[in-house]
Amino acid sequence: MAITGAENNRNLTEHSINEMIQESKLLESYYNDIISKESLLNRLLEESHNSFEAIKNLSLDADTSSLIPLGIGIYVKSTIYPINKVLVNVGGGVVIEKKKEDAVNFIEQRIKEFETASKQLSSQKQQISYRMMEIQNTVNSYVGQMQGQNFNPSDHSGHHHPH
Repeated sequence: MAITGAENNRNLTEHSINEMIQESKLLESYYNDIISKESLLNRLLEESHNSFEAIKNLSLDADTSSLIPLGIGIYVKSTIYPINKVLVNVGGGVVIEKKKEDAVNFIEQRIKEFETASKQLSSQKQQISYRMMEIQNTVNSYVGQMQGQNFNPSDHSGHHHPH
């Protein structure tokens, strides 16, 4: 039995659809990873902004009253003495002492890095969304063509009314 051109074309189309569905699943996984990274980045940005404001508000001259969180909504009152240096975690478990203004600059730099990373993730998310939409449109087109090939006008003439 020979395979007709239409059957061969249908097999290729089904194969293409399956490949596109697999690509779409992979893209969806990447998309979800990006959403997770964005969520983490947003938390880091918020923490950075909070740290920036807090360190700027610490006085070089007078005591500052503060609340220190212990966890699950428990705080202790504390007094922060005039400071000109703070401890900064610079990564890899390394903590160094920096002048207050150097720490502020460090935080500003981190905020810029986080904002750049956020823009990159947003761009990647947009590209993935666009590709997923392309795949969906192509699959819909293939399915429409396949349904059109199966259409038999004699089955759907609409003139077969029982009397």
